[in-house]
Formats: sequence, C-alpha cells, structure tokens
Amino acid sequence: MIVRDPPRPWELLFILRGSIVPAIWPQLLFVTALSALVTWLDLSGRISFPVISPLPFSLIGIALSIFSGFRNSAGYERWWEGRKLIGQLVINCRSLARLALAHLGNERGGELARLAIAFAHALSHHLRGEAMGRDVGRFLPSDAALAGRNPPEAILALMSRDIAAALAAGQLSAPMAQALEEQVSGLSAVLAGAERIKHTPLPYAYSLLLHRTVYLFCVLLPFGLAPTAGMWTPILCAIVAYTFFGLDALGDELAAPFGTGDNALPLTAVATTVEINISEQLGLTELPSSPVPRNYVLS
Repeated sequence: MIVRDPPRPWELLFILRGSIVPAIWPQLLFVTALSALVTWLDLSGRISFPVISPLPFSLIGIALSIFSGFRNSAGYERWWEGRKLIGQLVINCRSLARLALAHLGNERGGELARLAIAFAHALSHHLRGEAMGRDVGRFLPSDAALAGRNPPEAILALMSRDIAAALAAGQLSAPMAQALEEQVSGLSAVLAGAERIKHTPLPYAYSLLLHRTVYLFCVLLPFGLAPTAGMWTPILCAIVAYTFFGLDALGDELAAPFGTGDNALPLTAVATTVEINISEQLGLTELPSSPVPRNYVLS
C-alpha cells in the first residue's frame, strides 16, 4: 500500500512512485508514438486522413468513462472489504490473546496467544499464495498444522482444541470458554471473508470488455484527431491514454486487495503489528521492528 504525504502542486507532474504510470508506461509510449506517426503522415501530406466528426469519439469516451467508473467502484468495494477484514483480524487476535493470558495464565494462555500470532502470519502467506515461513512455524507447537492446504484453518482448530482442553480440565468456566470461542469464530469469519474475495474475482468478460474497448478507443483516436488537432494530437492522445489505461490498471489492482502490487493491502505489516502487540503481552523482549514503508510502499 502506498503511504506518502499529499503531493505539493509542483510535484504532481513528476511523482512516479505511487502513481499508475509505472504499470501503464508501455501503453502510453505506444499510443504517443502512434499518434506522432499519424500526425506526421497527415501533416506531411503522405497520407490524407478523412476528417471524422468528434461526436462518435465523444459518445464512446463518455460510455467508457461511465463503464470504467462502475468497474472501479466494484474493485474499490473489494479493496474496502479487505481493509475491514484485516482490521477485524487485529481486533480478534488481540482480544483472544488478552483473554487467554488473563484467564489461563502464561502457560496455557501463552499457547493460545502464540497461535494467534501464527494465524496472522499464516493468513498473510495463505492469501498471497506464499509458502509458510519461519514466522509461522516458530509460534506453533509442531509443524503438523502447516502440512495441509489451509494452514490458517488448521491453526484455528488448534485454538479450539486448546480451549476445549482447558474447559475439560476445569481451568476455564463455560462462559469464558464461550468468550474465547467467539474470538476464534471471528478469526474464522475473517479467513472465510478474505478467501471469498480472493477466489471470486470480478467476472472475466466484464474486465475483458473494458480492456478491449480502451485499447480500440486509444488506437483509433489519433486517426480522428490528426486532421483537426494537428501537432496537438500526440499530447491529447497521451492524456486520454493516461486516463483510460490508468483507470483500467487501477481497477485491476483494487480488485485484488491481497496481491503484491503497490496498492495491495499491507498484510505483512498487519501480521507484524499483531506479533509485536501480543509479544509485549507475553513479556517477550526480542520483538520485530515496527513496519515502515520502503520507498513509500508498506507491504
């Protein structure tokens, strides 16, 4: 996720890190070069392009803007829901650790607190399709939970097993065991909600239609502008291409909130924050560094 201060007016035209330009520069370069070529051919008299009424391009541009807006709204809704889910992850992990340590003590309660840390890291790797690392295994009693296809779900099963064992041993009252299970259920809801976003992308035909229309519009635009706009054609086409290709690419990034792009949610930073908070409750002294953006990106 991009983290930086609002740009000053004189920085607006020069900021690259955090903008969509690095993702769309090949398309911008292609459209600008094509526009320059078409303009040169027209002005030099080598090819005389017929004058086209701006009405068709205006109508297509308006429809394309509205369509892009709807798609980006759908993508932003997915990003916003993912943001709420990782916020709920922090709440449930902290609450589970606090209740476990307060009512079960540092031994059995500490096991549950460590499982909460492991779950936060495992969820981050699981959603990004990464292998489970040492940041997960060192908080687990064994590596058995990492052997399956869904390690976060296996860790939740270990949490419920520990709570049931404490209840059977008389270390927990029934109401307190229920309170702990509610936190585990909350983590299960976070996992299910995040998996729903990850495994149910926007309809492919919906995105394909927008991609095709954007490319066709930007490729045909120089032929319509060159006879009337003259030397301004490459500049105008570059601006239009920046707008439409940028909205298209931004929609793709927003629709995948758990990816690794610059605008994806900072899952690693959230998991590290959970580890720091719970480790302090456990009284540990060797804590990871607080997450900080690297080159304006918080991952």
